[in-house]
Amino acid sequence: MIAYHDEEWGVPQHNDRVLFEFLLLEGAQAGLSWATILARRESYRRAFNRFNPARIARYDAEKLASLMADAGIIRNRLKIQSAVANAKAFLHVQKEFGAFERYVWQFVGGQPRRNSSDSMKGVPAETAESRALSKDLKRRGFTFVGPTVCYAFMQAVGMVNDHLVNCFRYSEVTRLK
Repeated sequence: MIAYHDEEWGVPQHNDRVLFEFLLLEGAQAGLSWATILARRESYRRAFNRFNPARIARYDAEKLASLMADAGIIRNRLKIQSAVANAKAFLHVQKEFGAFERYVWQFVGGQPRRNSSDSMKGVPAETAESRALSKDLKRRGFTFVGPTVCYAFMQAVGMVNDHLVNCFRYSEVTRLK
């Protein structure tokens, strides 16, 4: 968790594969702790073809059954089926916008939002932007993308800088584009 916080969380991401990975991992995390998912991240990468949406979109019943038997990931049928539905929807968004990052970053005006909380009490679980993103993703066929999941996604991929102002990463991430 420390390495993830110190090196990755909140860094602005524009690579579609990385954005897709985080979208799926945040959906898998719903109702669980991030530590649970982070500990299984390599297993998820292996099980889901390194988060290749074109491959995941073609998963058949046999592949879904093998994922349900994979002890390295969370074996929740709805979350596994969600990965396939989200891969298909992701590919549609890429086709429509030319890149998923063009689509998703529009929800923050193309620039990371910088919050300035000095305690965890000041960090919201969702925002107007995450509610708008959630609503639009759902309209496009995505699942496991509620406003709280979307906000966690936005934090993880640097659309929002929610490092506390007294955290050394706050100013480091603020300087990144």
